[in-house]
Amino acid sequence: MQIGEVRGHAVATVKHSSMQGWRLLVVQPLSADGKEDGEPLLAIDSLGAGAGDRVILSNDGMGARQLVGHMNSPVRWMVLGICDR
Repeated sequence: MQIGEVRGHAVATVKHSSMQGWRLLVVQPLSADGKEDGEPLLAIDSLGAGAGDRVILSNDGMGARQLVGHMNSPVRWMVLGICDR
């Protein structure tokens, strides 16, 4: 798990069928001290996080594939929660 900050939403005209109906967020991973940690990534979201929100991310690919219901899905990152400030 990792903390990240939502930078915005992503829109895809063509995407894997398992990703239909899922919101895609562009999230900047953060280190423990709140600094940027690597490149922004795409995560699926069912909680309604918005730009500027801090979120808890999981990179459990198997869990993400189970969540979308497709074992061949390319989904790796998912939002597990929205952090309180």
